[in-house]
Amino acid sequence: MKSRNLVIIVILVGILILGGCGCGGYNKMVSLDETVKAKWSNVQSDYQRRADLVPNLVSTVKGAANFEQKTLTDVMEARAKATSVNINAENLTPDKIQQFQQAQGQLGSALGRLLAVSEAYPQLQATQSFRDLQAQLEGTENRIKVSRNDFNSAVQDYNSTIRRFPNNIFSGMFGFHVKQGFAADAGAQQAPKVQF
Repeated sequence: MKSRNLVIIVILVGILILGGCGCGGYNKMVSLDETVKAKWSNVQSDYQRRADLVPNLVSTVKGAANFEQKTLTDVMEARAKATSVNINAENLTPDKIQQFQQAQGQLGSALGRLLAVSEAYPQLQATQSFRDLQAQLEGTENRIKVSRNDFNSAVQDYNSTIRRFPNNIFSGMFGFHVKQGFAADAGAQQAPKVQF
């Protein structure tokens, strides 16, 4: 009888410990999931700031005589595509992140071409509004980089937590799944060729 009571006590203590770990782990996973969502909102906000600067930049550049229309059209089309890709923080799948990243990358490339072409227009380079917009874009690109890094760090913390024991036992049951962060763009590991 005494050994039976001891077994029951050991089982109850085990259940209480496992339940306590489960509750603490669940609460931590919820907290980290909310952090990932907040960081994602920051990423979207910074990309939106960049998209909001594009019309002003295009309007300023249009004032330059004979500026390449195709370049301006490409920028506006890339902006339209980038702003049409909205991903809910609840649905951060690898495919959705890649789709978002690709659309934003196209806008970044189009802006890069616009700024490169604008160097052939000294009167445009001399205007204060163009220089101000360039500085704002540069600052925004820096913010985007910081936001993406913060998001990736939050995703790493979240993924590490849900994959660690004993949280890995409960994470699948409660709907916590590995999230995808931002990856480097294809070819980013290769230095660009500079030719003179």
